[in-house]
Amino acid sequence: MVVGVPGAGVGVVEGGSGVAVRARGRGADVVSDVLPVLSVERPVLVARLLELKAAGALASAHVRAGAQVAGVNVRTVWRWLETAEAEGRFERRPRRGFVITDEQWDVLGRAGGSVAVLHRHLKATAGEGARVPSLATLYRVVHRDLEAGRVLPEREADARAQVRMERALTDLALAGRAEDAAAGPERGGAGYAPSPAGRTVPGAGSGQPGRSVGRPGVVAGVVLAAGAALVRTEAVGAVAQALGSAVAGAGQGIACVYGDTGRGKTVALRAAVAGLPAGFEAAWVMTPVRPSLAELRRAVFDALGLAGRFPQRSAQADALIVEALAEPWVLVVDEGQRLPVPCLQYLQGLFDHLGTRVTLVLCGAGVERAVVRLPQLASRVSAWQEVPRLPAARVPEVMGDFHPLWRTVSAKDLRWIDGACARGGFRAWSALTVHLQNALLTVPDAQVDRTVLRRLFRRVGPPL
Repeated sequence: MVVGVPGAGVGVVEGGSGVAVRARGRGADVVSDVLPVLSVERPVLVARLLELKAAGALASAHVRAGAQVAGVNVRTVWRWLETAEAEGRFERRPRRGFVITDEQWDVLGRAGGSVAVLHRHLKATAGEGARVPSLATLYRVVHRDLEAGRVLPEREADARAQVRMERALTDLALAGRAEDAAAGPERGGAGYAPSPAGRTVPGAGSGQPGRSVGRPGVVAGVVLAAGAALVRTEAVGAVAQALGSAVAGAGQGIACVYGDTGRGKTVALRAAVAGLPAGFEAAWVMTPVRPSLAELRRAVFDALGLAGRFPQRSAQADALIVEALAEPWVLVVDEGQRLPVPCLQYLQGLFDHLGTRVTLVLCGAGVERAVVRLPQLASRVSAWQEVPRLPAARVPEVMGDFHPLWRTVSAKDLRWIDGACARGGFRAWSALTVHLQNALLTVPDAQVDRTVLRRLFRRVGPPL
């Protein structure tokens, strides 16, 4: 196809190999002067036109031909020439985009990420005659900064995240008062911590099979109801062995702890981490729901307790994280099923980095399905450990060790409670324990019978 340029004798020929410019008649030498190549950018075109003008050979046909190939109006090309002569600028004038300062970013963080609040703040603090960006522009700039790895500072929402964290640590018992648990048996709080003489090292045996032993003490991060003790079941010992297998791989490995909700995965993992050998530090990475890569990077940064302000550039943050992980670390990612594929790939990158010595533990209900969807990560898992439901035959013994209250209930009734309400889940047993304690304290001469228990079942969970 041939496109003509009026008055210039110029044709643009489109062929299979691209675009060529052909001149006809007296303008044959014009196009060859302007366009010796197939395509041209503004700086090249303007420079060539200025050369022709300096030599006194510039004609209107040159400008029209340049406009034709550049895809702009002829007046635009003349304006480019005027700008180049007046300002010496061949390129397009760079746009000065709006930049959010650190002070304004702190305002956004205190507002919980509300861009509208930041916009009102900018209008209220703007000086006379100062321009304030529109709300749409502000949204676009905030989104750009977040995508670049800039993270909102600490805010009040973190307090709610801490509450969710404490709830996640009560797989074996509903959270009571922290001071009660820390006080030990004298004040009714009890937990489990391996004594110096019987310190449990991951990978060691879990004691006699089929037996559970409640031991007084405290496990970091686990808060139990008054009078309760963490019970070392076979599942707790198996999680410790899985962690030990991952740590044993030259101080570097990946373990995946999975199972249905309420089975005691997190508390079993807490007990296993409490028995880590000397020289290993543990960091618990709390992940939000469907986090972005920037949010996960910030969570790892905070879990490692790195000093200083979180860098705005992702490369700087990664450098600090890799430097910290040069020492042996156990990086525990709870609720790992929330992580999208890019976040799992990021954790794999930290594990694969030649400068790190990290044992990665992924825990959560359904985390195994998330890992399997990423074959390159699944192939690196050295220990898969499921936390099963508590077998019905073990309920009377385990619950008797868990809390003295259940020692007054017959084995038959305990198995009935498990089948009707708890279904082998420690979290349900813990909640039921607290509700039953409250009922016995508030109702005079209350008896533990099936009528009372049926009423408490409705408080533990919604009807199915």
